[in-house]
Amino acid sequence: MKILMLAPEPFFQPRGTPISVYFRLKALSDLGHAVTLVTYPLGENVPFPGLVIRRSPNLLRVRKVKIGPSLVKAPLDVLLSFSALRRVVTDRPDLIFSHEEAGWIGAFLGKLFRIPHLYDMHSSLPQQLDNFHFSKSKALKGVFCGLEKFVLKSSKAVIVICRDLLDYVAELGFGGKAVFLENFIDFNDFEPDPASAAEIAAKKAAISPEGKKIILYAGNFEPYQGIPLLIEAFARVKSPSVLLIVGGVKSEHDAARAQAAALGAADRIVFVEKVPPKQVSLYISLADVLVSPRVSGTNTPLKIYSFLKSGKPLVATNLWTHAQVVDEKIAILASPDPDGFAAGLTFALESEEARERGRAAKRMADVEYVYPNYLNKIKEALARTIG
Repeated sequence: MKILMLAPEPFFQPRGTPISVYFRLKALSDLGHAVTLVTYPLGENVPFPGLVIRRSPNLLRVRKVKIGPSLVKAPLDVLLSFSALRRVVTDRPDLIFSHEEAGWIGAFLGKLFRIPHLYDMHSSLPQQLDNFHFSKSKALKGVFCGLEKFVLKSSKAVIVICRDLLDYVAELGFGGKAVFLENFIDFNDFEPDPASAAEIAAKKAAISPEGKKIILYAGNFEPYQGIPLLIEAFARVKSPSVLLIVGGVKSEHDAARAQAAALGAADRIVFVEKVPPKQVSLYISLADVLVSPRVSGTNTPLKIYSFLKSGKPLVATNLWTHAQVVDEKIAILASPDPDGFAAGLTFALESEEARERGRAAKRMADVEYVYPNYLNKIKEALARTIG
């Protein structure tokens, strides 16, 4: 098929939705489809057979788009809609495949030109207004709710990435359109960046010269990620250990260091600025314990799937964002407070049972979280869309 994909994101950049878009494109290419991607004028091009990237004009000279809702996305989305309209008229695609708020554009163009529309629902946009503290306006949220229902009603099929969204779509009356596709694929499934044993040993010695166990957090510093909770909990851990935080930039690290210093834990925390996705596996290989201290939101963190594949003990906050994917058989679910999370970290560092849970997680992931399953879900979504 000729597929027109709309992604209102800086593509490609190594962050949540763009990573998901990347693997959607890989799957569509591997299935033999020709895809024209209309996206923002930011990011790096990626080469896939059959893929053409068309970027909307950067009339505002935008250099950065932050994660989550932002005012700068409004004019960018308007320009993206005109680019999408042009591609519909000139290319006459067989299917429109849209992400996030571009669902509004894709659904409208699909109805106007009688083209089947597939909506990739990475999150509920009205919920994002609350999660990112963007606006408390009931009127604005009402508009978003109305647009979301329009998209769900107008789409032939809807991809949902977590059980929370699956339940949400069902509650709205569109459960029959939903295809449940978790974002469990990562770069090391295809292009592993293996480090030698000597390289791993050298880096581990540099991070923990006394041979203390390493607790790893990898990700951004957005408030919902729970970095302050992690640092406060780690300061209460008595077991010999080092906290390694990979991600973020210097200014974010400075604020975290100040918190750690106030708690007397600054000398036990190592910060590494944001690294390419392929390099995350190196830091996972160094770690003895992996953490996801997320404190808000309902979507599943992408990192969870990579962590489960590693076979290392995982400590995550006992909130629905994690509990919809993991349980106490394959992870340590800790209370989202400093004492509770510190107890979870201590259990993971000291308990053989915690290590067995890590091994159980890997056994499950080796069966469930594999590329053929991902491809089958993509094929199911396409089949539902074209009927």
